[in-house]
Amino acid sequence: MYYEQFVVGETLDHPLRRTITESDNTWFSALTMNPQPLHMDEESSKDTNFGTRIVNSVFTLGLVCGMPVYDMTLGTTLGNLGFTDITFPKPVFHGDTLRSRTTVVEKRESRSNPAAGIVTARHEGLNQHDEVVCECTRVFLMKRDPQA
Repeated sequence: MYYEQFVVGETLDHPLRRTITESDNTWFSALTMNPQPLHMDEESSKDTNFGTRIVNSVFTLGLVCGMPVYDMTLGTTLGNLGFTDITFPKPVFHGDTLRSRTTVVEKRESRSNPAAGIVTARHEGLNQHDEVVCECTRVFLMKRDPQA
């Protein structure tokens, strides 16, 4: 999508879904140097509120923000400007299937780049039970349509 195609108030349900595996969580935690037992140690996690390991929240955030790329920003984004209001209302477990939903909150023309516009969107990650597991607000710079 180009900047002009974003409509404030519009909600997009993204068709891509992803089932989270134990390997996803272990590899991501290891690659990001996060040895938190809550992600890596099943035995110690049995004594937590969850009774098992939970998926690394940064991995969850990455998926929730990555799934919309194919529908919204592939080849037309110029970069992320910021992420705010990030919350994880419910934990994600191995075997959960996530999907993403995006609502366009605001948009404006870029003051410094006439070939771009700034879009603010609210991403929500939902599990297979339609429970929100992640929310964030993202601001990103988008190309303007050269034909517009």
